[in-house]
Amino acid sequence: METREHFGDQTMDVVTHERTYHYFSILTRWAMLVIGDLMLWLTLWFATPAGFLGGTFVAIVAFVIGYIVLVRHEEKQPLDVWVEGR
Repeated sequence: METREHFGDQTMDVVTHERTYHYFSILTRWAMLVIGDLMLWLTLWFATPAGFLGGTFVAIVAFVIGYIVLVRHEEKQPLDVWVEGR
């Protein structure tokens, strides 16, 4: 007698896929943050009167805010999409 899996069951393949997607999502968010912050820093440094120190200060503040909004929130999310509060 053959057993059939139900749609939505947490099999090892599904858990592995969710974990891989979770890591890919975090990597994508880190890349967006670093590239965006680098563009902001270089623009402020070379194209405005803010200069190196002003651009660096603003870039650090933007990086911290971006980390809190983009990366930190996603890193703390549970892998199971059916968990309350996801």
